[in-house]
Amino acid sequence: MSVLSSFSLSAWSAQEQPNIFVIFTDDIGISNLSAYHNGVMSSETPNIDSIAEKGMLLTDYYAQPSCTAGRSAFLTGQLPVRTGMHSVGLPGGPVGL
Repeated sequence: MSVLSSFSLSAWSAQEQPNIFVIFTDDIGISNLSAYHNGVMSSETPNIDSIAEKGMLLTDYYAQPSCTAGRSAFLTGQLPVRTGMHSVGLPGGPVGL
């Protein structure tokens, strides 16, 4: 009975989990990926191209003006103005994560 219960429970939880897809890069633009505009300034990005060919070609993006601000927003879920990390962080600086 417990084997059957754990199987049905794991099957149910597998169906409920969301698909989350994150690409986190620095200093990249839409023309750097071959899936967009034939990668005018890019080397090939076959994994992203494969995802795009299957129907996941994203067209809306949210970004921060620096890598530090973007990373702090992603890690904390807060706007950089709330964490104080709105510009490029330096080693030994007064703020950091």
